[in-house]
Amino acid sequence: MSLAGKVALVVGGGTGIGKAIALSLAADGAKVAIAGRRFEVLEQVAAESEAEIHCHSVDVSDRASVKGLFDFVSKTLGQLDILVNAAGINIKTRSMAEMTPEQWDQVMQINATGGYNLLYEALPPMRQRKDGLIVNISSISGKRAYALGGIAYCASKFAMTALGTAAGNEVAADGVRITNIYPGEVETPILEQRPAAPTAEHRARMLQPEDFSEVVLAICHLPPRAHVAELIIKPTKQEYT
Repeated sequence: MSLAGKVALVVGGGTGIGKAIALSLAADGAKVAIAGRRFEVLEQVAAESEAEIHCHSVDVSDRASVKGLFDFVSKTLGQLDILVNAAGINIKTRSMAEMTPEQWDQVMQINATGGYNLLYEALPPMRQRKDGLIVNISSISGKRAYALGGIAYCASKFAMTALGTAAGNEVAADGVRITNIYPGEVETPILEQRPAAPTAEHRARMLQPEDFSEVVLAICHLPPRAHVAELIIKPTKQEYT
């Protein structure tokens, strides 16, 4: 069973989890487009794939930019079957005492409003044809308000949790499925925004981006009657309390 003929868009597909998922979808036969802020990074990902991957820059906080992305996918690849939202940012100043209002706005605009903007464009055609899958790569910080994630990041990921759950309930009757995935610690470039860099030993205990590839492929391969609403994936040695 493959995804041949399916059209998939991975937002945040230039690095980390999004990159790993995009490469696995393309290898499985899907027609894949990846999007992100840095076009040159997207091109590097496309060059790693034996299958063709299309690239388009996007600012998820800008609704006109998001609409342009979906227009590109529709014209280039056809109707969208699978959307993976792996876009997200964090900041180094993560406490209320250190964070500025502008930093709060930046994190919320990308992580929360950006997720809404993607759903706003993706859902209407999926609902119309009674089929579609959306996978939101959130964070364990969208389930537990960890100090490690920080005030803004946790708030934005809790918003993403509510958005995916509530929208998923709304569109279920139309045959559209929304899955929220909550990763624990993952070895990705977002670690560069930690207040203190993790040690090599700590990084070695983390999940790797490719750990999500088979899981997302399995969700994509499920029959339309089966819906994975939520999935938590954490390193074996990371506590979940």
